[in-house]
Amino acid sequence: MARYRFPSIPESAVTPRELFRQRRRFLKRGTALSAAAMLPGGLLLSDTARAWRASLSERLDGELPRRELAGNETLTPRDDATSYNNFYELGTRKSDPEVYAHKLVTDPWSLTIDGEVDKPGTLAFEDVLSRESLEERIYRLRCVEAWSMVIPWIGFPLADLLKRHAPTSRARYVQFESILDPDNLRGQRSSILDWPYREALRIDEAMHPLTLMAVGMYGEVMPNQNGAPIRLVVPWKYGFKSIKSVVRITLTEERPVSSWVAQNPEEYGFFANVNPEKDHPRWSQARERRIGERGKRETLMFNGYADEVAELYAGMDLQQHL
Repeated sequence: MARYRFPSIPESAVTPRELFRQRRRFLKRGTALSAAAMLPGGLLLSDTARAWRASLSERLDGELPRRELAGNETLTPRDDATSYNNFYELGTRKSDPEVYAHKLVTDPWSLTIDGEVDKPGTLAFEDVLSRESLEERIYRLRCVEAWSMVIPWIGFPLADLLKRHAPTSRARYVQFESILDPDNLRGQRSSILDWPYREALRIDEAMHPLTLMAVGMYGEVMPNQNGAPIRLVVPWKYGFKSIKSVVRITLTEERPVSSWVAQNPEEYGFFANVNPEKDHPRWSQARERRIGERGKRETLMFNGYADEVAELYAGMDLQQHL
């Protein structure tokens, strides 16, 4: 059988690397903006929203600092990470967040920081972005339901944001609150939780270098179903602690009551540290199912981040402090 031989291409005909990157950047930004350009009801995003999306896309396409913090484990395919998740505001099935993602209105968006801070305030999302340096961090994600992923997040340390607002000496806890919009978010018309969704960390957990405020993943602007435009990521804790679509951060002296703690304190503790030695009342936590893999793997203490965070819980009985 005769084989066709492709003609050789002279080096002079090869597209320069920078031109290729510019074309890739243009196509990437255009695709992202087109996909995000429509809100429920067919309304176009405002000029402000388009501007911050374009600005963020430009920054994400640059050479961001990258930290491999998952032991060089294989990344979970993007399609799996964006189609299999919990975001009860959009429904209780794993597929619901992707199906109803278009109902999450992210324009306009603001973030309020208040409570025990010397500099409280409410910032437009684009102003939050303009103040922070972004980086990519590859983290393990472990759900309390015993499945896991490895995700490349893009964001900035929560500590950087909090320091700008000067926590007082009375600030011992940090509470986070998600969007409340039952007209658009079908899940908030159910009584599964007392809406809006709330989570909280101890101040030392919130200020830990691993604690991230994420605005993107897989090199792109954060998809709605994963918590756009800004969410928390705490990699050594079960996933429900990493609250999505944050609108308020309040520093308090007293420990807040988180949404799942209020709903079922026997199953969902305040600390919610990944602990293979402490089973959930309805299943073992010793092993986990990595999405995209066959079989199960051993669960790591603190999700593999014990060297970095174990000292935060020195002297605590981790069988009792869930």
